[in-house]
Amino acid sequence: MLLSEAKSILSTSSSIAFQLPNGTLVPSHFHVTEIGLVDKHFIDCGGTVRKEQKVNFQLWNADDHDHQLHPEKLVSIIELSERVLGIPDLEIEVEYQGETIGKYGLDYDGNNFLLTTKMTDCLAKDNCGIPAEKPKIRLSQLQSSGCAPGSGCC
Repeated sequence: MLLSEAKSILSTSSSIAFQLPNGTLVPSHFHVTEIGLVDKHFIDCGGTVRKEQKVNFQLWNADDHDHQLHPEKLVSIIELSERVLGIPDLEIEVEYQGETIGKYGLDYDGNNFLLTTKMTDCLAKDNCGIPAEKPKIRLSQLQSSGCAPGSGCC
């Protein structure tokens, strides 16, 4: 989800809820402790230099159960970060504390912001020797080819 999309959703919302991939909600007393611009400058296993930029939201559960972040407050924090840090309209990545800090993508289902799973991947499969995935065939499909005992095909 782009930053502009999140702001648009927040501008018409009366509350904010984040849902983890397992379906549970982040406790309603969460805080957005950081909004930042993250630059990643790296080289992949095939030797290609790459750059990536994302907007980062960090969610944190405080022991402060009496306060909840309201949509208009989050919009004001986002707009402040855009002005002060020069954050452009980029994809949002969310950090949330589980057993360790997890990184999630962000989506919306009409009610909740969805923290979506992210996967690692090889960006240079053609350069680093990763074979293309072979099609999976059921053994029952192979046996139906008509190879009979004694026919010489087996």
